[in-house]
Amino acid sequence: MIDRTRYIEDLVRAYPKLVGPLKDEGLACGEPVWDILADQVREKSMTDSDLAGIIDRMNTVLFKMAEVEFHSQGA
Repeated sequence: MIDRTRYIEDLVRAYPKLVGPLKDEGLACGEPVWDILADQVREKSMTDSDLAGIIDRMNTVLFKMAEVEFHSQGA
């Protein structure tokens, strides 16, 4: 589960498939990002509402990835 206090570096290390979606959000554009998610969003002049939407979308991506993995294991 992703929250506003997660370091972007930790997110992409734990969930490499989030690189594309984070890039689509204007974050983690191929260079190392050491900030927590909330700080990076603020640095990009985004709002708390933007942050909440990003977190929701990233958690949805993770949920869908887990669902696909679950079904591919024959469950």
